[in-house]
Amino acid sequence: MKLNKTALFEDFSNAGARMVPFAGWEMPIQFSSLVNEHHAVRNHGGMFDISHMGIVRLQGVNAKDHLQKLVPTDLNRIGPGEACYTVLLNNSAGIIDDLIIYDLGVDKDDNENLLLVLNAACTDNDISWIKKHLEPANISIIDEKKTNLLIAIQGPLVQKNLERFTEQPLSTLPRFGHRYLNINLEGEPPNSTFIARTGYTGEDGFEILINANSGKKLWQELRKEGFTPCGLGARDTLRLEAGMLLYGKDMSNKTTPFEAGLGWLIHLEMSSDFVGRSALEQQAKEGLKKRLVGVELQSKAIARSGYPLLSNNNKIGHITSGSWSPTLEKAIGLGYVPIEFSKVDTYMDIEIRGQHFPAKVVKLPFYKRK
Repeated sequence: MKLNKTALFEDFSNAGARMVPFAGWEMPIQFSSLVNEHHAVRNHGGMFDISHMGIVRLQGVNAKDHLQKLVPTDLNRIGPGEACYTVLLNNSAGIIDDLIIYDLGVDKDDNENLLLVLNAACTDNDISWIKKHLEPANISIIDEKKTNLLIAIQGPLVQKNLERFTEQPLSTLPRFGHRYLNINLEGEPPNSTFIARTGYTGEDGFEILINANSGKKLWQELRKEGFTPCGLGARDTLRLEAGMLLYGKDMSNKTTPFEAGLGWLIHLEMSSDFVGRSALEQQAKEGLKKRLVGVELQSKAIARSGYPLLSNNNKIGHITSGSWSPTLEKAIGLGYVPIEFSKVDTYMDIEIRGQHFPAKVVKLPFYKRK
């Protein structure tokens, strides 16, 4: 199968990045070392090419009301320039995908515009699902990625350094805020660029949707400023430390938001109906049978995805995501367990290559920036 490549592929090859197949794309897993890239984001600033993700715009009259039928989060809580994290659900309240919805406001033709950022592996299915449930509403679904680049710049010093390229300060842009700002690059006229204060690392940062030529120049200029190019490996350890879930591992169409610890996304108090609402109402009434928890190993053994979780030698669940935490210098993981094992400080064992290693349930996130 032929893999897709982003506009930065040649730059990555020249930089000696280790490339791997990921969701139909050829993406860098690391440039120098995973640990170095991880620490760069925690201590200074790192940048990721996330152009493999799906980026679509919904446009039409009352587009938000129509999209509300597909998500459990009250979209009236966000206005132009604001965004929210939420999930698409099936009829059983299983998670089809997680996504960010950005409210772009109303255009001159009274059309509401919403930008959706979707997981790469789910994009085609997501678009089909949305189209199916928005018909016959006159809502256009527009591909906003095309040849554009989506770059994530994350770390405690990113605002100061990124402001060198913007005409306006970024300090007034709140968390999950977004706007179009001019990016100034030598040899190019200023161009209006979508910048959002969102990310997937637990650090402050920005995600920038920019045309390919300007994006390549911006990547090179940020590298000169000392930003570290980072791959999927560091992105995974960073998001795990921050307790952020990965679709396909920590949540799926077999798990509900309540079970995945995403109950804060569910607004059953709103009057609007949405796909999966009745299943969530029933689960809220009956209670949970399983729940995703964070576990911390009591040794230097590392638990990986799929490793069994045990109590008294009986399997009670399995690890969905696990790694060594470069920041905390300990092994951590996520996994589903029966609700009676989900309380903080509950002890259990993890089976690793036939041996049992003690672990305990800890409060999420594992890491929280100061």
